[in-house]
Amino acid sequence: MSHCRYMLSRLRSIPDYCKSFSPTDILASQGNTTKTRPHLIQISTTTSLGIPPPHREDMATNNGVHLNGAVHRDDAHENGAHENGAHENGVHHQYDIIEERRQYDIDEGRALLRRVFQLIMDEVIQPNKVERSKVINFKYPKILEKELDLELQENSTSEEGLMELCKTTVNNSVHTNHPFFNNQLFQGGDPIGVAGIFLSSALNTSIYTYEMAPVFSLMENTLLRKIGDLCGYEEIDGTMCPGGSLCNMYAMNLARYTITPEVKREGVRGFQQNVVFASDVSHYSMTKGAAFMGIGSDNVYKVKSDETGKMIPEKLEEAIISTKEKGNIPLIVVATAGTTVSGAFDPIDQLADICEKYGIWLHVDAAWGGSVLLSRKHKHKMAGVHRSDSLAWCLHKMMGAPLQCSAFVLNKKGNLLNECHSAAARYLFQADKFYGAEYDTGDKSIQCSRLPDAFKAWFMWKAKGDILLEQEIDHKFDIAETCAEIVRNREGFRLIWEPECTNVCFWYVPTSLRHLGDGSELWEKLDKFAPLLKKKMMTSGVMMVTYMPLKEKINFWRMVFSNTQLTHEHLVKMLDEFERLAEEVEI
Repeated sequence: MSHCRYMLSRLRSIPDYCKSFSPTDILASQGNTTKTRPHLIQISTTTSLGIPPPHREDMATNNGVHLNGAVHRDDAHENGAHENGAHENGVHHQYDIIEERRQYDIDEGRALLRRVFQLIMDEVIQPNKVERSKVINFKYPKILEKELDLELQENSTSEEGLMELCKTTVNNSVHTNHPFFNNQLFQGGDPIGVAGIFLSSALNTSIYTYEMAPVFSLMENTLLRKIGDLCGYEEIDGTMCPGGSLCNMYAMNLARYTITPEVKREGVRGFQQNVVFASDVSHYSMTKGAAFMGIGSDNVYKVKSDETGKMIPEKLEEAIISTKEKGNIPLIVVATAGTTVSGAFDPIDQLADICEKYGIWLHVDAAWGGSVLLSRKHKHKMAGVHRSDSLAWCLHKMMGAPLQCSAFVLNKKGNLLNECHSAAARYLFQADKFYGAEYDTGDKSIQCSRLPDAFKAWFMWKAKGDILLEQEIDHKFDIAETCAEIVRNREGFRLIWEPECTNVCFWYVPTSLRHLGDGSELWEKLDKFAPLLKKKMMTSGVMMVTYMPLKEKINFWRMVFSNTQLTHEHLVKMLDEFERLAEEVEI
C-alpha cells in the first residue's frame, strides 16, 4: 500500500498525456515490485514507466525549455541565446535532463561506453584527424567556464547530453598526440598503453594485495625487476608511484630512515639537521619533498652545475665537507639523468665515488632520461647507475606510456621499503595469508589504494619488446639531432647547447630585431618577445612550444621530442610554422 501511495503522489507531477494510466497499470509496467523501492518517474526520450513520449511538436514549452529539459536551437535563439547556445547570464546546453530515476541502467552505461570509445578512436587516437586539427582550441578561463556545463545538478543527464559533454571535452582539450605539441616532456599516449588503461580501469581494482590484484601484482614485480636489471642492480625492490616527484620523496625518506630509523616513530624533533644535495638545475620536487617531509626547503643544497647543466663533482664534495663541519648530516645526493630544461646528465660515476667516500645515499632522478637505458647507443649517458642506491624513472615520458606511470627502484636494500613504510594494518595485511603474505606489496607504499599503473607499461613492453622500444628511443634522439642541425644553420635561430638528450634549446631573433646586434637592447626585447609569441601560439592553436629562463639566460625556447610518431617532415613543418608565427609578432 505504501508503494501505491508513493506512486499516486508522483502522478501529480506527470504530464497530462500520462494521467489516463491507472496506478495498477503503472505498477504492472514495473514487473515484480514487492522487493524493490518504487521506480522514480523519468521524463526523457523514453520514460521509466514504459510510456512512449509525445511527439516533439506536442510537448509543452515554458520560455523555450521543453518538458524533457532540452532547449532546442530555435527556442534558444528566440530567447536571446548566442550562436553557441549561451546567454549573457548563463548557458543553455543542447541535451536532455532526465528529471528523476532510480538508478543508471548497466545497458545504458555499456551503450555510452561504446560511443565514448568510438569518439576516442575517431577524434583522439586518429593521426590523420589530429594532424588536420588544432593542437588546442584555446579559450580564456572565464569564457570556457561559461561554455561548459560544470555544475553538478540534482537530476540525471541523458546519453545524448553526456556525449555532447564528451565531445566538448575533446574539442577544448590539448591534443598532446598532435605532432606540433611540443610543450612538455610527454607527448600523446601510446595506443597499446591506452588499451592497458582501458582494461585495468574496467577491472577497477587496487594493487595493495595479491588477492585483489593477482595478475597486476605479478606484472608490477616483473616490470620493476626488468628496470632494475637494466640499471645493473643486484638485489631489486621497488614500487610504482604516481609521478617522479613522489619517487624522489621515497628516496629521501628511505635515506633518512637508514640513518635515523627513530624518525618513523618519534618524528623529526631532536635529531641533527639533514641536508639534501642536488644540482642548481635539478627538479623542484627536491625542494617540495624536503618541505613536505619536515627537512625544510632551506636544507636543500643546490650544487653548482656547469654551462650545460651537469652537476660539478668538486662542488658537491665541497658542499658535503662544509655541511659536516657545521654538524649537520649529509642525507642524500640526487643525481639528475636528463634535466628538465637542457636534458643534461650528471656524471653518476664521479658522484658515486664521492657518495661512497662519505657514506651518503645516491639517488638517480632519471624521470626524464631513464629511457636511454633501453638504447645501446645512448645508455652510456647513465654510466655508473649500477652504483646508485635508488632510481626514479617516469615511463610516461620518453618511453611514451600513458600518464601516470613512474617506477621507483632500489638496489641492495633488502626489506627496507617495507620496514620504512609499513603500518601493518591487520585488516588488510594479515601475516597468515594462505597464498603467502610476501605477495602483498601494498605496505611498502605510502598509499593505500593504488592503481595498477605498471600494466600499461608492461603491456607496451610485451607488445613491442626490447628491440622495438630501443628503435623508438633512437628515433627520438635522431629527430632531436636533426632539429639541432636545422636550428644551428637557419637564419634567426640560435642554438644554446648541443643537445645531450632530446631537448633542443634556442633563441629566435625575428627579422625586426636583427639590426640590433648582441647588445642589451636585443636581449631585453627577446625576453619580452617570448611570452608574446607564446600567446600567439596558444590563441591560434596551431602549435605549443614552451619557453623559460634558466640561471642567467633570458627567456628561450625548448623543443623536446618524445612522440614516436613524429617524422622529419613534421619537424620541418613545425619549425616553418614557428618562424611564421614569430614573424607576425610585433615587438
